[in-house]
Amino acid sequence: MATNIGIARKDREAIAKQLSKLLADTYSLYLKTHSFHWNVTGPQFNSLHAMFETQYNELWLAADEVAERIRTLDQFAPGSYSQFGKLSSIKDEPGVPEWKAMVGQLVEGHEIVAHTARAAIKLADKAGDEGTADMLTGRLKAHEKTAWMLRALLA
Repeated sequence: MATNIGIARKDREAIAKQLSKLLADTYSLYLKTHSFHWNVTGPQFNSLHAMFETQYNELWLAADEVAERIRTLDQFAPGSYSQFGKLSSIKDEPGVPEWKAMVGQLVEGHEIVAHTARAAIKLADKAGDEGTADMLTGRLKAHEKTAWMLRALLA
């Protein structure tokens, strides 16, 4: 049965393509945050360990929300490491940096995801896709707030 939700197929495809980038960024940031949760050391251990856990749990739920929105638009969501690697703008961290560098990388990651979400909002708005724009506005606010909270640790 054809999808008829009031958004043209070409617009749904373009929006889903940008959402796929957002999904890849979100998942990559989730992996990095979870790794940092496991490996953080130093005087901020307790607070960072707990903060990173809260953040990776939120990112896990966000990835599901973004993927399901892609499916709502009748497109397939990427779901492999190779696909995410091609789509994501988040830099991989193969090592274990000290805690300040971890926090700095997470600030950068949340800012990158905010940029990706903002680009997707523009596409959704242009196509009259209020459902996607609403979801993305929430995601944008969450990433901006998390970047601010992490940035405050470095002040």
